[in-house]
Amino acid sequence: MTTSFSTFERLKDKGITAFKSGEFTSAKTYLIEAAECMIELAEQAKTPQLRKQQEQYAAELIDLAKNCDQYKKSGKPSRQRVSNEDDSGKNASDWIIKEKPTLGFDDIAGLEDVKNEIRIKMIHPLRHPELAAKYGIHPGGGVLLYGPPGTGKTMMAKAIAHELDAVFFVISPADILSKWVGEAEQNLQKLFDAARAEPMAIIFMDELEALVPNREAGGANVMQRVVPQILQELEGFDEKEGQPLLFMGATNKPWMLDEAIRRPGRLDTMIYVPLPDAPARFKMLEIYLGKRPLSDDVDLGVLCDKLNGYSGADIAHLAEQAARFAFLESIAGKQQRPISMKDLLQVIETTPPSVKPTDLKRYDEFAATN
Repeated sequence: MTTSFSTFERLKDKGITAFKSGEFTSAKTYLIEAAECMIELAEQAKTPQLRKQQEQYAAELIDLAKNCDQYKKSGKPSRQRVSNEDDSGKNASDWIIKEKPTLGFDDIAGLEDVKNEIRIKMIHPLRHPELAAKYGIHPGGGVLLYGPPGTGKTMMAKAIAHELDAVFFVISPADILSKWVGEAEQNLQKLFDAARAEPMAIIFMDELEALVPNREAGGANVMQRVVPQILQELEGFDEKEGQPLLFMGATNKPWMLDEAIRRPGRLDTMIYVPLPDAPARFKMLEIYLGKRPLSDDVDLGVLCDKLNGYSGADIAHLAEQAARFAFLESIAGKQQRPISMKDLLQVIETTPPSVKPTDLKRYDEFAATN
């Protein structure tokens, strides 16, 4: 290795300090050198997710370095990247997306076993706090949704927020790591503080493995600081009585997560969201094909059987691709026609499932041992 994380951290810290102090000439030099170090580290990254995060971080440093000449002339420090405000004067909390989802369990096809597990472990204790207290059931806490891509983990998290009438905070690793260079820890604290201010809230982070990778596998020093900060917030976020807070993470690669985040008191409830079962696939076909013109020969039962092993995202894509056959014929001047069974079968025959059997085996093995 021709460079080290400690070299990057030293250069980055000097660049940020000089920038905040208005020493823009020195700041530019340090920031460019730090970005070059991070680019070199990204080339040596062991996972695509880590490489992407490191490249994004290097880009942030380069953008900040480019601003040095401008602010050297004006004498004004940049507020977009190194303070709690951007150029419009907004506070950092403004980039935190929060909503009240309208999607509920009834809107999600199938997965009844997953829904029941969520009700028992999460919803019932929060809906019945007095009974939970009587039996020593602790409301709130951390939950990890994991499984193949395209199975509706984000939809499930939103449905949980709807069932609990909770405010839903959505955050991505890129928001935490890149929004303001060198302030990832402060961003995390602002996120949890904003959630604590709500009567009931859920913080949801997708692609959690990019933010909390296994530290034994190596990674940038920013990760080495961010992971303990998240763990600290998780251990203290639900202490305020009467204001339960639920932290939910989602990942397609649970084996890449740092083991410390799955200990009791953190993300200690893990729920496997599998590929859709037969009832779920049938309901999805009704949803994705129901508003499209269909031929009388379309048999959803037959299609449901042929789609065993396909994800929800796969099924949505197949429905759209089949609709394109009739659509393209119509715009080409041919007589308009409904979507036929032949269209659907042709798409299925030429489009394999996105999740491979070997991947499913790995999920099953992880579920069996965790």
